Amino acid sequence: MSTTQHEQDLVRAVPTGLFVGGGWREAEGGRTVDVEDPATGQVLVAVSDASVADGTAALDAAVAAAPAWARTPTRQRAEVLRRAFELITARADDFALLMTLEMGKPLAEARGEVAYGAEFFRWFSEEAPRIAGRYAQNPAGGSRLLTLKQPVGPVLAILPWNFPLAMGTRKIAPALAAGCTIVVKPATQTPLTTLLLAQVLAEAGVPDGVVNVVTTTSTAEVVEPLVRDPRLRKLTFTGSTPVGKKLVAQSAERLLRVSMELGGNAPFLVFDDADLDAAVEGAVAAKMRNTGEACTAANRFYVQRPVAEEFSRRLGERLGAMVVGRGTEDGVQVGPLIDARARDGVARRVSEAVDAGAQVLVGGSPVGERGYFYAPTVLTGVPAGSRLLTEETFGPVAPVVVFDEEAEGVALANDTEYGLVGYAFTRGLDRGFRVAEALETGMVGLNAGVISNAAAPFGGVKASGFGREGGAEGIEEYLETKYVGFPL
Repeated sequence: MSTTQHEQDLVRAVPTGLFVGGGWREAEGGRTVDVEDPATGQVLVAVSDASVADGTAALDAAVAAAPAWARTPTRQRAEVLRRAFELITARADDFALLMTLEMGKPLAEARGEVAYGAEFFRWFSEEAPRIAGRYAQNPAGGSRLLTLKQPVGPVLAILPWNFPLAMGTRKIAPALAAGCTIVVKPATQTPLTTLLLAQVLAEAGVPDGVVNVVTTTSTAEVVEPLVRDPRLRKLTFTGSTPVGKKLVAQSAERLLRVSMELGGNAPFLVFDDADLDAAVEGAVAAKMRNTGEACTAANRFYVQRPVAEEFSRRLGERLGAMVVGRGTEDGVQVGPLIDARARDGVARRVSEAVDAGAQVLVGGSPVGERGYFYAPTVLTGVPAGSRLLTEETFGPVAPVVVFDEEAEGVALANDTEYGLVGYAFTRGLDRGFRVAEALETGMVGLNAGVISNAAAPFGGVKASGFGREGGAEGIEEYLETKYVGFPL
């Protein structure tokens, strides 16, 4: 499972420096950090490891470029975004392979992410010219009311490792459409996709300083001064809830505008009137997308008693038949977890549940001697209080719990601090809408296991964060509303 010549050539073609002010530069002191292939444990390449001074330089560039980009006509900004969409689409194979190499997902999934990620540039290229205010009469008479939408200003975007392209494009695209400049901090594990994206954006015509990319292992040290800098006007973060809370606390000092897309603990409800074929298909999609390393992944399966045994059996058969391996290999459906810590964490949670009385239907152990693979796993009889149920498990593990009444199932689904997405399968239209309205989540998949869409607002409630990405709502996160009153 060593890298091929084509793979090596692709990695070597990706810039490895910091992208600041429209140019590539080394980190202060020439510091670098290795990027690893999680399927083999081998180092792919070393990229620049930014210092605090490098982060400040990136913000300097974003601040300097902000006035001109904010004044750029929306149609002109839209055309730049549309070119970015076309260039990403043209290089889909390169982006897909690069994601597979640095993150591990199978090539088929990586290609799907390229299509999804590129779509944010097309969507927001169409939203940019639609930024609008309103004009109204004062109900009391004597004056008029005018509202304007203006870019919020320089943005800091902190990205996760699990969707290296899409998590960047759904922040960068609306920011640029709104007229904001941006500093992007990709995850240490998966910086290469973002660096290639920066190169493509420059080719698309994004002016110098409008997009800046800083890779660093000293995230807290580099980010905190930026968050506290009065020139920064917006922070957008996708990642864990504990880190999100720290960032919100830091941002509170300046009342910095923030968007937080945080952890999830998605329930997957299967009612006794569900189409079981559709429910199993939906469960496989909701659980196994990205090898379970997704905040939208189904994390807890609640199945009504009359169909619980059959659903569990079918789900076990499907997951047990999935092919595990390096994502570049033909037929592979399940790639490695991101690193040894992630694999070992999944293994501990499964062991804890089994020790507490859960039964393993399929899987339940690491796979192979190289890389960070874990077998697709289905467990039944998982006891209440198990970490598989109370915490987000980033991995290919499906714990199944039986319930009796609809209200009980909904209560179990809502019994979590998180509220990103929930899934429900039922043939009953009335039940479907009752459950969709009752679930304490920002999104609901009703008889659907995958619902992410650039045209829809993505985001959660409770400890899953606040703010929305995508849809008509997504651009509002990067706009301020100004009211102008004037007498007649």
